[in-house]
Amino acid sequence: MHRNTAPLGTVLISGAGIAGPATAYWLRRYGFAVTLVEKSTALRDGGYPVDVRGTAVEVARRMGILPSLRDAHVETRRLTFLHPDGREIAVVHPQAVAGGVEGQDVELPRGHLMDILYGTVRDDVEILYGDSIALLTEREHGVEVAFRSGVRRRFDLVVGADGLHSHTRGLVLGPEPRFRRHLGYCFAVFTLPNAWGLSHEGLIWNTPGRAAALYAVKDSDHLHAFLTLAHPDPRPPEDFHDLIATAFAHDGWHIPAMVDALRHADDPFFDTVSQIHLPRWSRGRVALVGDAAYAPSFLTGQGTSLALVGAYMLARALAEHHDHTTAFSAYEHGIRAFVELNQAQVGAGAAALFPTTAEALERRNDRLRGLTALPPSAGRPAHTALTLPEPSAP
Repeated sequence: MHRNTAPLGTVLISGAGIAGPATAYWLRRYGFAVTLVEKSTALRDGGYPVDVRGTAVEVARRMGILPSLRDAHVETRRLTFLHPDGREIAVVHPQAVAGGVEGQDVELPRGHLMDILYGTVRDDVEILYGDSIALLTEREHGVEVAFRSGVRRRFDLVVGADGLHSHTRGLVLGPEPRFRRHLGYCFAVFTLPNAWGLSHEGLIWNTPGRAAALYAVKDSDHLHAFLTLAHPDPRPPEDFHDLIATAFAHDGWHIPAMVDALRHADDPFFDTVSQIHLPRWSRGRVALVGDAAYAPSFLTGQGTSLALVGAYMLARALAEHHDHTTAFSAYEHGIRAFVELNQAQVGAGAAALFPTTAEALERRNDRLRGLTALPPSAGRPAHTALTLPEPSAP
């Protein structure tokens, strides 16, 4: 599996979500000694479905995990869009909205993908749970890392794969507001009992400036629920529960049940909808990958795919160019156009899911009525706009 027995260098990766383990896999394959640090005390399970599309499918194939991803594919069969009173607007194939390709792209629960990625590195990578980076001090031949546990160690390189609100990015490039592009919404996701007998499908409810969704993964007894509203302030509200309860207070359909379930949910997640745009993805011996470097937001559906492709390209560049400065430059040069093209898909996603005016909602509905319940013949070109180079030669 590895190029040689002597490591090419030591790399600390912060974050054990998607980008972190994927980067660890490729770096270890090329012969680096990798340590993965994760602030959670154990591998996180569950989570909403994510998509692996286009170029990222080829990354999964080269990792040898594509069969496992396909086994976990949730096979969503239809999306039903609804008026505020619950009347049906249109029933469409999920790929017609997402721009995916039936039979090629894969959708699976995030926790399943994390399990699969963990399986590729657990025997070859040092994993530190329940800890995180507190301070980075770059020296001539490495980076001194102070962990929150009090431990101090030195690594040749550090990779920040710690998500949209990356602490690593903050340490090396500055506060998040400098790089955050707020998209005008906030949201809550949570699970609730499948009291409506939904199966292999999603229901999406809209009124101007507000939306809700119920999503059934296969025949699960529980649903993934989603509530979102227009929120021009990029700062997270102090009390998400009260904000959402007030915003949806007079809505019908299943909204009252969803708002009540949110108050009692044991897994709620709240955030604003944002992208990250950086002038550069590295500084010194520290590089960023995935959402930490170029979060596209869930409106594009491309966060997971960009994380997998970015991990592949970063590790390949480090194997190809043993000078980290040259490698980081090659990594960025190799996929920045692909990243920016996919970040730009946010317009299509926002327009389809969350119109903020009555006029925009009616235009969206007219477009939906023109879509088909059958899978589209081709995917969105942005998803395959990068031709993946071959792995670096041993």
